Amino acid sequence: MRIVSLNVGLPRDVEMKRGTVATGIYKEPVPGRVMARKLNLDGDGQADLVGHGGEQRAVYAYPLEHYAHWRSELGLGDMPHGQFGENLTCEGWLEDTVHIGDVFRAGDATLEVTQPRPPCFKLAHRMGRPDILKPFLSSGRVGFYLRVLEEGEIGAGDALERVSLGPEQMTVREICHLMYFGKEDLAGAERALRIPALSPGWLDSFAQRLQQQ
Repeated sequence: MRIVSLNVGLPRDVEMKRGTVATGIYKEPVPGRVMARKLNLDGDGQADLVGHGGEQRAVYAYPLEHYAHWRSELGLGDMPHGQFGENLTCEGWLEDTVHIGDVFRAGDATLEVTQPRPPCFKLAHRMGRPDILKPFLSSGRVGFYLRVLEEGEIGAGDALERVSLGPEQMTVREICHLMYFGKEDLAGAERALRIPALSPGWLDSFAQRLQQQ
């Protein structure tokens, strides 16, 4: 497991069908090493702090392996690293082998997996494909957010060393499916609530699901 590309970008105003929208989805690869801090990487930023950013979603990782899938599935051409708005384009770091609450060492930083990344209309605009949102979510190829437990420099080429496994060992793919397609799975919701690293918004959603039953 390793970081293939480190990508950052500050929010910009973009013209969309709904008007001018501020977005930080445009990320570009940067050379050298960058500080991973509690709220984001140096040189990076998010426009919508309700859906992105903050301590629970400081860094977004997306597997390089999925690029080939989307090129084939959607008939897309070559895509630069950072195409999906990710900070870390990674290799071998996949949703079906990474668990919520797993802790990894990357360079001088320590990172914790907190939640999958639900797609939004800004991804559709970035990809130039308004039809990507449903297949993106249903495929489970969504990537995941990370909390920065220990700040430090990271860069392309850094190995990703798993320091510890999250409780319940619920993979990113499993919890994504549970949230959007497994609403009747109350046992799964109970498992999710036993993962302290899971983002508060997701914990609240699963708690409400159980209360409603």
